[in-house]
Amino acid sequence: MPKVSVEIPQELLDDLNKHVGDNKKFVNQSDAIRTAIRKMLDMMDEIDRRHGRLNE
Repeated sequence: MPKVSVEIPQELLDDLNKHVGDNKKFVNQSDAIRTAIRKMLDMMDEIDRRHGRLNE
């Protein structure tokens, strides 16, 4: 799996880390970020579909 490096504001990272760890929503930061990207892309596909811009 390729690795990607990003810079994000500290407050965003702090918020993310509240949901990462044992007995939380995500096992690690990578899992949380992958999930967020998938959700964003699904939302963008739905917007494109509503506007007739998605070629399926």
